[in-house]
Amino acid sequence: MADWFAQLNNKMGGDLKKIQTVGEYMVEIWKAVGMEGVGDKVVFLNASEEINARAGEYWTLVMDVARRNNLKRIVRCSQIMGRADTDDLSAAQIFYPCMQCADIFFLKADICQLGMDQRKVNMLAREYCDETKRKLKPVILSHAMLPGLLQGQEKMSKSDPNSAIFMEDSEADVRTKIKKAFCPPGVVEGNPCLEYVRLIVLPWTGAFVVPLGEKSGGGEKRYEEWAPLAADYLSGALHPADVKPALADALNAILQPVRDHFANDARAAALLKKVKSFKVTK
Repeated sequence: MADWFAQLNNKMGGDLKKIQTVGEYMVEIWKAVGMEGVGDKVVFLNASEEINARAGEYWTLVMDVARRNNLKRIVRCSQIMGRADTDDLSAAQIFYPCMQCADIFFLKADICQLGMDQRKVNMLAREYCDETKRKLKPVILSHAMLPGLLQGQEKMSKSDPNSAIFMEDSEADVRTKIKKAFCPPGVVEGNPCLEYVRLIVLPWTGAFVVPLGEKSGGGEKRYEEWAPLAADYLSGALHPADVKPALADALNAILQPVRDHFANDARAAALLKKVKSFKVTK
């Protein structure tokens, strides 16, 4: 759990206790969506504790990464924190990429399976292997990023509740957000509603079922692959008025076990209440 990294990036106002509480809350989320073996096969550790336990090994790595790269190269990696390289960064935020690069070798990770926003620091790690003659480079698997739900939002934002679906959102919240979401007819590229279908619904459920309104001829269409859905939307055979309610239904079905868990588990409910009381900082 990247508690020190969140503190370096001033999340939750840099309050480490609050950050660790959010980490505990996220564990409850993962349990609720079906992660097996939590507490048995799966154990969560705070980065700060692991680093302190092997401090000599860790900080030697961090210093070597920092020493082998100029400031301009490190600042370009600030994208991993949701920052632009033109932002006014604190010294802690400049140090962050060096630590995240060192993490890969500290954890002895063979595969770095992260979002596209982490790609620059992952490539920094591969370059570090070349520089230090390390034979086994980490394999980089970079995943797509969910866009924000509103027009012009390339990336969802935790500080803008209308830009994303949150795991604890109510059924009504999800419907309202999807109803307001940017979803231009006949446009597939850059359409956040379709990206939610492509990146979440289809991989999670294996199918996207769309009840069709009278304007679309009634009945329903079932899509098990992305290409036919994209083609129908592009041609106008599938309309936003049909896609949006179906997307809200699909997302609510995925989220219902989470709602049930937080409603029925006292510890999870207390964590959710505490997290909701925290002020989110960028």
